[in-house]
Amino acid sequence: MINIHKKTLEDLEFHTVLEQVSEHCITQLGNTKAVQISPLKTKEHVIHSLALTNEYLSSFYNDNRIPNHGFEDINKELNLLNIENTYLDVYSFKKITSISSTTNEIVIFLEKFKEYYEQLHIFASHIEVTKVIIEKIDSVVDRFGEIKNNASELLYTLRQSISIVKGKINQSFTSALNQYSSQDYLDDIRETVIENRRVLAVKAMYRRKVRGSIMGSSKTGSIVYIEPETTLQHTRELNNLEYEEKEEITRILKELTNFIRPFKTLLKDSQVFLIEMDVIAAKAKYARSMEAILPEITEERNLFLRDAYHPLLYLTNLAEKKQTLPQTIELKQDSRIIVISGPNAGGKSITLKTIGLLQVMLQSGILIPVHERSKVCIFDRVLSDIGDNQSIENHLSTYSYRLKQMNYFLRKCNKNTLFLIDEFGTGSDPELGGALAETFLEEFYHREAFGIITTHYSNLKILATELPHMVNANMLFNERTLEPMFKLVVGQAGSSFTFEVAQKNGIPYSLINRAKKKIERSKVRFDATIAKLQKERSKLEKTGQSLKLNEKKKGEEADKLEEINAKVQKKLESYQELYDSNQRLIYLGQKLNDLAEKYFNNKQKRELMSELFKLVQIENSKRKRVSAKQKKVEKAKEKQVKKEVEKKVEVIRKKKKVEKELKAKQPPKPKAILKIGDRVRMEDGRAIGTIDKIEKNKAVVNYGIFTTNVSLEQLELVEAKK
Repeated sequence: MINIHKKTLEDLEFHTVLEQVSEHCITQLGNTKAVQISPLKTKEHVIHSLALTNEYLSSFYNDNRIPNHGFEDINKELNLLNIENTYLDVYSFKKITSISSTTNEIVIFLEKFKEYYEQLHIFASHIEVTKVIIEKIDSVVDRFGEIKNNASELLYTLRQSISIVKGKINQSFTSALNQYSSQDYLDDIRETVIENRRVLAVKAMYRRKVRGSIMGSSKTGSIVYIEPETTLQHTRELNNLEYEEKEEITRILKELTNFIRPFKTLLKDSQVFLIEMDVIAAKAKYARSMEAILPEITEERNLFLRDAYHPLLYLTNLAEKKQTLPQTIELKQDSRIIVISGPNAGGKSITLKTIGLLQVMLQSGILIPVHERSKVCIFDRVLSDIGDNQSIENHLSTYSYRLKQMNYFLRKCNKNTLFLIDEFGTGSDPELGGALAETFLEEFYHREAFGIITTHYSNLKILATELPHMVNANMLFNERTLEPMFKLVVGQAGSSFTFEVAQKNGIPYSLINRAKKKIERSKVRFDATIAKLQKERSKLEKTGQSLKLNEKKKGEEADKLEEINAKVQKKLESYQELYDSNQRLIYLGQKLNDLAEKYFNNKQKRELMSELFKLVQIENSKRKRVSAKQKKVEKAKEKQVKKEVEKKVEVIRKKKKVEKELKAKQPPKPKAILKIGDRVRMEDGRAIGTIDKIEKNKAVVNYGIFTTNVSLEQLELVEAKK
């Protein structure tokens, strides 16, 4: 059973990752669910969750895109369905139709493409595809969210009656309007609408002469608004019919709600399914944003993260167009604990957090930004102690807190644990704290736990060299500039560069010397030796990179030369074939010329035919017989070549078309005034002629062999007559 402590998630800023994932959700319920993601309890659940996300991620890169999973929350509707004698409104039914339709579409799609989305298909297979709900709601509610006229016979009759009565109201009102208008009882505006009813605008002095119900008056009191008596009778009838219509709609909605009520479990399952799909899609989009993948999950206790990026740092730097340096680290049975040392601000803590955060993300079903050849295993626990945890509330000092943490580690640490400790042993007297830290580390080692710690303590660096399955590592530092290179090197402890960094920051050399004298000579020598080794490692690293770069360049140049050589060889072969072919044709031409001359002199047809036949036979004997299959292959080759040529021609044509269009868009050049004797050519033509005669915007152009009449607009000047 996997159990990752809440404190570990806080130390590794896992909540920030979840917030970033939730931003990719398209529904509010999905967003809420994404923020609540936590490490899964079993290895099977982890593998299944990762497979779902990985399959959804693959849908972004193929033609079978998973349908949209957006939906509106139906929790209110589900609660109402649980209460008897309640009924849903029309908008609620539209939401239910939408969620049922969306679920059906996704489930059917995953069934169709189950070869591509095997795990997603299994995940969706428990959802029943039913069109009964959609068909029933569609028979009652139209696409505009209104109850259909034919939802019941009574509703149809009532709406017809309402339509007739409305017609009578309009007719009677128009009649009264015309009558009182002709008698000049009405104001200039004639009519208006009050409380959604048409009323006559009657002059106050004639209000007693107009029969009807007074609905109000103007602010000045000069106009009285009256609904005519005949219209009033029909309005009362309309009110009665509209009340009956409302009652019938309520009855229909209750009936429809009772029909839907047995499907409430299916609707609930559909909503849960779509929420899960939203979270899976959000994880996939998050993975795409940082080029994350699903690495190989191994049964062995082996963790190999190649080119691993810290997700939060990578995305921040990407937004700011900065480079992020990846780290490569491996934990296995014979090197299960790594002790990282080196100066502050060199990247030790970020390396530690990268490993921890990627492990927690992976065990929560989130893909991680690593190289595709990386390998991971699943840990039962990930324990962490990162940062200064001094607490005012519980009156614990940093050291007291860390001792409390170590006690927890000792209770939980075993061979299926990954522990991460930053600045191990700090918070107390260096010698005593270092000794206790060494004891803790030995205990974790003997329990065969996997772990990474960062430290400045020399005794822990020495312990890592003494124990066979523990290794030292350091963050590379530029020895000249004393700037961090943010690159982890396994196999050697790192110097803290304490005095060098102090000197760089302007501390007087005399004070540094005094400080050196105050500490043990052996420790200075040990640190100095480490610093020297680290400098050598840095130089070797640079030399190695330079050699790799040169090797790569030479390889590229060799490939280019080989390619050029192959092209030259191919051209030579083509020229040789062409030369041989031309020589053969010249020989045949000479032979044929000799025969023609001979026949010219002696006029012997038989002899000519005999000689020609011999010549043809000799040539055919040189030709190879080709089978029908070979001919087919050759024809196919010819077709392929033809297609390629046509493609190239098409490209050239398109290019010319674009040039022509650009030329057309350019302002036309001023036309030259053409005269007799000018040398000209047709637009887009090649042949050049001389103008012999001009009359009525036409010119007679002499091309030497022939003359032609051409419009002056079609000609362009090549050379003016001198």
